Amino acid sequence: MSTPASRTPASRHHKRPRGEGQWALGYREPLNKNEENKKNDDGLNVRQRIIDIYAKQGFDSIDPADLRGRMRWYGLYTQRKPGIDGGKTAILEPEELDDSYFMLRVRIDGGQLDLAQLRVIADISNEYGRGTADLTDRQNIQLHWIEIESVPDIWERLEAVGLSTTEACGDTPRVILGCPLAGIDSGEVLDATEQIQEINREFIGNPEYSNLPRKFKSALSGCPAHCTVHEINDVAFVGVVNEQGEAGYDLWVGGGLSTNPMLGKRLGVFVKPEQAADVYGGVIGIFRDYGYRRLRHRARIKFLVNDWGPEKFREILETEYLKEPLPDGPAPELPRGSRRDHVGVFPQKDGNFYVGFAPKVGRLDGDKLHVIADIAERHGSSRVRTTVEQKMVVLDVAPDQVDSIVAALEENDLQVRPSTFRRQTMACTGIEYCKLAIVETKASAANLIDELERRLPSFDQPLTINVNGCPNSCARIQVADIGLKGQLVVDEHGEQVEGFQIHLGGSLGVNAGFGRKVRGLKTTAKALPDYVSRVVTNYDTQKKEGESFADWVQRADEADLK
Repeated sequence: MSTPASRTPASRHHKRPRGEGQWALGYREPLNKNEENKKNDDGLNVRQRIIDIYAKQGFDSIDPADLRGRMRWYGLYTQRKPGIDGGKTAILEPEELDDSYFMLRVRIDGGQLDLAQLRVIADISNEYGRGTADLTDRQNIQLHWIEIESVPDIWERLEAVGLSTTEACGDTPRVILGCPLAGIDSGEVLDATEQIQEINREFIGNPEYSNLPRKFKSALSGCPAHCTVHEINDVAFVGVVNEQGEAGYDLWVGGGLSTNPMLGKRLGVFVKPEQAADVYGGVIGIFRDYGYRRLRHRARIKFLVNDWGPEKFREILETEYLKEPLPDGPAPELPRGSRRDHVGVFPQKDGNFYVGFAPKVGRLDGDKLHVIADIAERHGSSRVRTTVEQKMVVLDVAPDQVDSIVAALEENDLQVRPSTFRRQTMACTGIEYCKLAIVETKASAANLIDELERRLPSFDQPLTINVNGCPNSCARIQVADIGLKGQLVVDEHGEQVEGFQIHLGGSLGVNAGFGRKVRGLKTTAKALPDYVSRVVTNYDTQKKEGESFADWVQRADEADLK
């Protein structure tokens, strides 16, 4: 009788370690369909096909590898066909989910817009996007209902005012986050605008960096409120002052959320502003060359950083890419204040004021963008900014114009002094347009805000509520006080309905972490306002002096969280 060991194939004992598809280690053969498509043709090359072929011959002429792959290199995703419920999201083939219309993402690096740019986006929204215009938590503006025939004209109009959709999506260096108050905040460590522009010029649309293992999210800021959420970016440059009194950057790598969240790690180096572009190139080069390409779900840089550790990552960066050591540097100061959104009226360092306002869950439209431009211009401003909290800011308002601009914005439901719930609730695109979503988000979140304002009119503590339509965490559910992950749940009648799994007590900043999961804690979409008002009331009655929601969650009885 043979033993189990004797039946083991010989190859089991001599199995070679399987590579992760890292180019730098010689794994050049594509290991999945995405990598094969990128090897067959660079995503940047789809632009000319869109102009020459697809825009002229229509949707049905688009090569599937371009439609569901390379077109993302120019900010284009097919949107979800209307009428397909969330239960079919993971079951149907892509071609069954695809509508013949596109979401188009306009990248707004640093969140910086002048009024001419804002008006062009507004016109494109009204003429080609059925009036849609959503602010994202990456400072972009997304349009919907875009037809392929319209895309070349849209690009011409955007590029005429210095805007672009290049690498707004795809396995690329996507939009670079920056503080909307760069250059005007009296408390800023430094103004990162010049470095953001330099990185954009060198790396965006550059074929050397257009085939990354996955998307690559970046942030550069000297903001004292840490508004660019550096802890959850692939690479982040955070303003610091070293022992010599020089302003520069502390470098973070490997942050990201989705289904396997990780906080970024400090490399402990000090980066001078004039070095930022080179260091960025080194980090993105490491990701390109050493990033994991075998399995799509492990292809973000956070997995590499987690496996290597910050010490090895720093060593490879300095020795192989920069060819010189970087000096040690200080950690960032703690963030100023408990809110990172720049909503309200505050002084600039030049004596003028900035005015930040809160659209409801980032949802605007073409007409409202024109209204914002007109109000800003009437009050002497030529610049607006988008934030990473789905909000906007008007810069350069003279002191004698503040009351008037606040009144004008609020007349148009652009709240400058919003409730906590309007101010700190965000929502992803959801099932309305997104092919990955399981539930509706924007309307649910807007209804939640209305209900909470009605039920808890005096509640004024900081409280983030982030609503996501699927597990991918575009709306950053793991770092919200109340994070809502869309899924189908069973209601009291035994019916399968839209609902949310609930994450509680996530946070960034002083005690960054992913919060607390309470086993089985879910709600239907219909019961969501009842649940949130109940748990917020429990916090409000039980909190100690100065205690945040996230801190309360860690000590609260499970019964008070349900």
